[in-house]
Amino acid sequence: MPADTENAGLNRVRHELRATGIKDATANPLRSGVHSRGYLPHVKREGAEYFVTFRLADALPKEVLLRYEAERAERLQVLQAAKRLGQPCTDSEEYIQRDFRRKVERYMDQGAGACHLRRPDIAELVAGALKFFHEQRYLLREWVVMPNHVHVLFWPMPNYLVGHTAKSWKQFTSLRAKRLLGLQEGRFWQPESFDHWVRNDEERASIARYIRHNPVTARLCARPEDWQWGSAWPGDGPTRATPS
Repeated sequence: MPADTENAGLNRVRHELRATGIKDATANPLRSGVHSRGYLPHVKREGAEYFVTFRLADALPKEVLLRYEAERAERLQVLQAAKRLGQPCTDSEEYIQRDFRRKVERYMDQGAGACHLRRPDIAELVAGALKFFHEQRYLLREWVVMPNHVHVLFWPMPNYLVGHTAKSWKQFTSLRAKRLLGLQEGRFWQPESFDHWVRNDEERASIARYIRHNPVTARLCARPEDWQWGSAWPGDGPTRATPS
């Protein structure tokens, strides 16, 4: 979508932020408001929980992402044109955005890229980083380490920012994982993470189910609790499933 095209979704989000008590979303958008660290918009609502996804550098090739983004942009343009003309629409903006995320997730679940997180020592490194500051800087609700990406549902404690937390997870694990893998050049993680402000209890429950069942959906195990590298794993029994 062209840079000067009005983004109805972001305008609606800004209105939603104001309606829930954010009077000046530009004061510190890293806490409450809309900001960008590159090509992705990031919405923050202080005191909220967040669904964060970060993926390996080769998990989603640029040409694949550009194709999905072009399809989404075309559908959004058709939707906006229909609204201007007062024509009925079968799609909604929310559905188009959700369908875009589904396509990305399905692609990654096929095991794209080198899938370094399949290695138990690398998966354990990432899982340990996620759990390290639990109840100190944030509260982990649900999390899972997949072969080429990571999902986390968490609540940042006061004075700790979502972006800084995700950055610390990636920086800590990148250095150590590359050393274990003997990698010298290039990125380990893709530079930007996806983060989503959780609006209500229904959405929180839906996201939690998605995270817990992601290994099952990707056919890595039969039950969520069989996947060792996630919050569904009971943690006190024998190893039943490892990234392989």
